[in-house]
Order: sequence, then C-alpha cells, then structure tokens
Amino acid sequence: MSSKPLPTDLPIHTFPSAKEWEAFLDREHATAPGCYIKLAKKSAGVGSISSAEAVEVALCFGWIDGRANGVDENWWLVRYTPRRSKSIWSQKNVNTVARLVEEGRMRPAGVAAVDAAKADGRWARAYDGPATITLSDDLTVALGAAPTASAFFEGLSKSERYTVLWRVQTASPQTRAKRIEAIVEMLAGGNVPGRAPRPQTLPKNKQAVKKTTAKKSKVRQTPASVDMVIAQSPPPMTEPRQPRRPGLRARG
Repeated sequence: MSSKPLPTDLPIHTFPSAKEWEAFLDREHATAPGCYIKLAKKSAGVGSISSAEAVEVALCFGWIDGRANGVDENWWLVRYTPRRSKSIWSQKNVNTVARLVEEGRMRPAGVAAVDAAKADGRWARAYDGPATITLSDDLTVALGAAPTASAFFEGLSKSERYTVLWRVQTASPQTRAKRIEAIVEMLAGGNVPGRAPRPQTLPKNKQAVKKTTAKKSKVRQTPASVDMVIAQSPPPMTEPRQPRRPGLRARG
C-alpha cells in the first residue's frame, strides 16, 4: 500500500499511549480547533494508542472522532475535533460516557457536552449501531401504506437499510413525520437517501421532448421534502472504531 498525501488543515500527532493524548487535551481542548491522530495498525508492531482509547479520552474532554483513513500499511489517520453544538450522539458513545462517569474520568468540558445534549434532546435520540438498530413503528406504518416503497426497502442492502433507519432515528420530534414522508417518497421512486437518484427511463417517443426541455432549463427541480432528506449527511454504519482490515473506513 503506497502512502497517501497527508492532510494539512490540522496538525498531526502520534501518541504512544492514552496518557499522552490525555495530557494534550488537558492543555489544548478549549483552544485547539482539532487535530489528526496516527493510529498504528495491529500488523505494524508499533506502540500506539488504540482507537478505543483515543475515543474514550476524547469523550472525557467533549471531543469526538471522525472517519478513519488508511495512510499506508502501518497507520490509520483519524480526525478529532471539539463536538459541535448540534452534533448527534451514538448509543455506543452514550454507554461509554456512562462508564467514564462511573470511573470518575469525565472532565468539565465533557460533562458540559453531555449536559447540552440532554438539555436539547440529542441524548435521548442517540442512534443505534448497525447491529442493534430496528424498524420503528411509525416507519413501519408509513411503509405499510406504500407497497412500492416497502418492497423496495426490503430489497436494500444492510448498509442502505441502516442509512434509512439512521435518518429516521436521528430526526427531531418536530421533523420526524416529514422526514419519514420524504424517505417513503424516495423509496417509492426507487431511490435511497444519500445516494444519487436513479435515472428515469422514458419511452422513445418522449425522449426527444425531454432533450428539448433540458436545453431550456439546466436546473433540475426536486420536491422540497426530498431535498430535505438528501441534505442530511449521516455517518451510515457509524461508530466504527479501528477498522477490521486494511481498506475499510471508520467513523465515530
């Protein structure tokens, strides 16, 4: 595996253990915009903080991890930044924080991030991982009323199904019904949220009309409800920590 160019937007650090990462955040968590951490792959034979350790320390200080990308045959690179005010929580991180609280490891900044999430409802809406997420009652009812959408949903891959369920689970109470309506509309049209819409096949006698119309209008209009769903950017199959094998990407 050849080395990939390293990002330059944030500093890159290598920490031999969780102790050094904790010391860094103790100094920098309130002022640093973020950083990248190089995590050694298991096959590298190099001493390095593990992905799980890095996430735990980050949560203690109100930071969160991003997607893991392979650098070369020995290293992963993961972006860590302060958690944003509207950042959604995973159930896995909620459970991890509960343990960190019991162990007395949470710092004021981490506690503040948790309190903010509890105050605005993000804590209660923490999303499940691919192995535990389930089909909600309201989505079940909506799909039951739309046989075409339901049939298409049943044929989706695991990752595509997770994308749909994740979007429903992370919706706020105010937007949940509209999001479900928009998702069902997309599924009925043979499309998956977050995936490019499939091209429509027109009868031959209508193709010429379509070409003429395309020349007059270069902007394709889509329903506002569909745009709302597409605009959402989930980290499907999230809460990864260290990827299982080279080539897989992770996100947290």
